[in-house]
Amino acid sequence: MSPKTLGLSPQLYDYLLNTSLREHPVLQQLRQETVQLPGARMQIAPEQGQFMALLVQLLGARKTLEIGTFTGYSALAVALALPPEGRLLTCDIDETTTAIARGYWQQAGVAQKIESRLGPALETLEELLNAGEGESFDFAFIDADKRNYGKYYESCLQLVRTGGLIAIDNVLWSGRVADATVSDKRTEAIRAFNHQLHEDDRISLSLIPLADGLTLALKL
Repeated sequence: MSPKTLGLSPQLYDYLLNTSLREHPVLQQLRQETVQLPGARMQIAPEQGQFMALLVQLLGARKTLEIGTFTGYSALAVALALPPEGRLLTCDIDETTTAIARGYWQQAGVAQKIESRLGPALETLEELLNAGEGESFDFAFIDADKRNYGKYYESCLQLVRTGGLIAIDNVLWSGRVADATVSDKRTEAIRAFNHQLHEDDRISLSLIPLADGLTLALKL
């Protein structure tokens, strides 16, 4: 996983950040703390967070979903972009990193917009569907264990409204998906998932070479 956009020289990446990034001070603080933690590479790139916030604004989103929260950077970026009545439901299993996330959400003044559910995401998604929340979300972001990407996607496709958007992270997997010599289970899972979406006529599709690869799936 890459914490910055793949394929850019350091010089060009710095230029991108210097001429584009408008990072909220609390997002910057959170990113600086996260880089010191084990698993820091799971943190999304700041330019990706800004892009997702723009997508949420373009959609006019008010009800959003996140699968895989880590220390809460992506959730904070989305919550800051939501209107005052907007809501974000996040799913994660790690109490320690979620506690870090909640602290920064509070600091940024958006904690009231975010509901954090601890537990296996597939169970949370099933609970949402059973509660009649199908086709009620405007936007969903998937960034969790790669071997369940297909299952998360199918649940999100039921939860997101027609015209809603699903964004999926790490679909280029540091370039390993294109390396025929790599065949570990996570890489194979992402390859299979990418092929699944390419063949899915329920969506409009674009795989963007942003950060570690971000797929956008618009529900038709």
